[in-house]
Amino acid sequence: MRITINVRSAARFGLVAAVLLGLGACSPSYRTHGYVPPRDDLDQLALGVDTRASVEDALGPPASGGLLDDSSYYYVRSRVRQFAILEPKVVEREVVAISFDAAGVVQNVESFGLEQGRVVPLARRVTSSGVTDKTFVRQLLGNIGRFSPAGLGG
Repeated sequence: MRITINVRSAARFGLVAAVLLGLGACSPSYRTHGYVPPRDDLDQLALGVDTRASVEDALGPPASGGLLDDSSYYYVRSRVRQFAILEPKVVEREVVAISFDAAGVVQNVESFGLEQGRVVPLARRVTSSGVTDKTFVRQLLGNIGRFSPAGLGG
């Protein structure tokens, strides 16, 4: 028995396979980095009652602490989209800032998000005033989109 290969059908099959592989390579992939506690767990924190130790027991260790005076915990989560060979893009970022007073008791719980390159407060539970150490959150979320390759030249 002799098998004959039709050149046209082989070329057609090859073209269809190449198109399908090309389309599969162009689908975006997403990566999630970091951890933000669920809203239900954050709602369980009692302002003026919980301490650093009870926050770590309930939510886990933070991604970062306050930079200057260690008065806050920060939980950060980012979602990054990679599309084919294009540069990865941050499509979602959320930061939960938990501030403590001098005695180490929870003073504020605030959530911030990233919307069109701007820092947006998502939720706020405050006992007396806003978060006093906003520099970390503003730097973390505010520098997105401000990168310039020309600034790297030396």
